[in-house]
Amino acid sequence: MPTNPEQILKDLGFELPSAPKPVAAYIPFRRTDHLVFVSGQIPLSNGTLIATGTVPGAVSMEVARRCAVQCCLNALAVVKDAAGSLSAVRQVIRLGVFVASEPGFTQQPQVANAASELLVQAFGEKGKHARAAVGSIALPLGAPVEIEMVVEVE
Repeated sequence: MPTNPEQILKDLGFELPSAPKPVAAYIPFRRTDHLVFVSGQIPLSNGTLIATGTVPGAVSMEVARRCAVQCCLNALAVVKDAAGSLSAVRQVIRLGVFVASEPGFTQQPQVANAASELLVQAFGEKGKHARAAVGSIALPLGAPVEIEMVVEVE
């Protein structure tokens, strides 16, 4: 069984994209010693948002979960740029998941689970993390999901 997170992702059918470029006035990450703070990532795939709008009206739970996975893959691409390889990850520390939500929607944790589960599949115990799953009335560019991440690297 492979132990390289990039190979595991590939075996799961996911391709690690190139790290997305910032869409505003910020940097993709800030590294301090062994911690990498990844700026919020939206579900861009090949430069285009997978979906836009709020969950669950304009964006179904299934699509929102796919968006969470893409956000996570984009964040991991930034981590790879910061650390040189995903094999350098010692521990995923924290995940912040923001879901553009309609009033009364309370299933943000189920959307966030898609990203959390991917991290555990890719990194095993090192992928287990603290997390916040938060509803928002709107996110950048109309994205339904945004994810920020903090990881410890070698």
